[in-house]
Amino acid sequence: MAVEIVMPRVDMDMISGRMGRWHAAEGAHVEKGATLFEIETDKAAMEVDAPASGVLRFVAASEGDVLPVGACIGWIVADGETFAPPAKAPAPASSPQPSHHSPSRDGRSSERPIGRRGAALPPGTPSPPGRRWRETPDEGARPRATPAARRLARERGLRLESLRGSGPHGRVQRRDIEAPSARARGDENVHRVWLQRGEGAPVVFLHGFGADLNGWRPVHRLLPETQPALAIDLPGHGYSPLGDDASFEALIEAARAALAAEGVGAAHLVGHSLGAAVAAVLAHEPGVRALSLMLIAPAGLGEETNAAFFDGFLQADTEAALAPWLHMLVVDPASLGAALARTTLRQRRERPLVAEQRRLAEAVLAGGRQAFDVRSRLAAPQCPTKIVFGVEDRITPPHHSEGLSGLIALHRFAHVGHMPHLEARREVARLIEELARAGVAA
Repeated sequence: MAVEIVMPRVDMDMISGRMGRWHAAEGAHVEKGATLFEIETDKAAMEVDAPASGVLRFVAASEGDVLPVGACIGWIVADGETFAPPAKAPAPASSPQPSHHSPSRDGRSSERPIGRRGAALPPGTPSPPGRRWRETPDEGARPRATPAARRLARERGLRLESLRGSGPHGRVQRRDIEAPSARARGDENVHRVWLQRGEGAPVVFLHGFGADLNGWRPVHRLLPETQPALAIDLPGHGYSPLGDDASFEALIEAARAALAAEGVGAAHLVGHSLGAAVAAVLAHEPGVRALSLMLIAPAGLGEETNAAFFDGFLQADTEAALAPWLHMLVVDPASLGAALARTTLRQRRERPLVAEQRRLAEAVLAGGRQAFDVRSRLAAPQCPTKIVFGVEDRITPPHHSEGLSGLIALHRFAHVGHMPHLEARREVARLIEELARAGVAA
């Protein structure tokens, strides 16, 4: 019997999803429970399992298509079965039109291996019309894990309790077991995701305060498909616990340790805000060879900062309260995505992010001023370096970039705020690509 494949709803707020890559070609035999395709929502990327075994037929969605939840994207039919779809699959929904300073992607997706798998709907949640997606029952006190992860853990003799899950609510995914970086729980655990594996030195992304590695996905999709890329959750963010040491130095050590664990000796470092300051110091750490360095709205170049933003951001506990603070990050709020406030609040409910980020803020923003200085690390750049600022940044003053070494290229974007990698993502992607080429040639 043919089984319909639909765009799944992976959380209650999801309206549509963007297709990533298929893990099987049309006409190929697929096994139930094996990864079939990838999807992306506003804040996360996930793998979706095949709901049945059989032959993949009538594929109606391509990488990069945006489709509503419940849309038919293909069928799995039994070997030798004669089947015709009952109706033509819905056409993909159109992507939002970009503003002049918030370019959208160019129709392709460079999303590759990722660290989260689509979760089933909670028991009792109604499925979209016509949906035949399998759901996983509540597993009570058992560790949360996908069926594929449980099967692989049994095969390898691993205890799920010893693994740190990268999925929603700490759910263990198959990649958490397959990845060489899967480690026991503990404060030393630094969550990271290979957005793209490949030959050569990777681009390493380090996010800013209050963000996580998923914030890099929009700009990463615009990079060449052959460019390896690794994104890291800094301690106290995403799925990386803060630990006992809430200091700027602890962030640097966590990033260094993550690179060492992944076997990354040479890299193109790209950081935003707090992550940019981490990148500036990391470039000089033992065992790290920075081939190039891009600092986007970097912290650590002066004491002044918008302390009220950090207080308001951490205090907000409703969408209405959080939205104005998020909008302060950009000139055009549309560049952030409609679901960012909901997603941020949901993550705060799932993990102790606010408490950990408060501790971190007390250390790095002592007295409402930046308590660390990376300016000296940029006095004599050892690799091609760029600094990117939005002229209308309301968090970190753009004038902090003045007086730096003449060897550093400074790029200032009009009508852009604190998030150039989202507001001017196409231009920033081009600068990353240029810098990576220069770093290899240097």
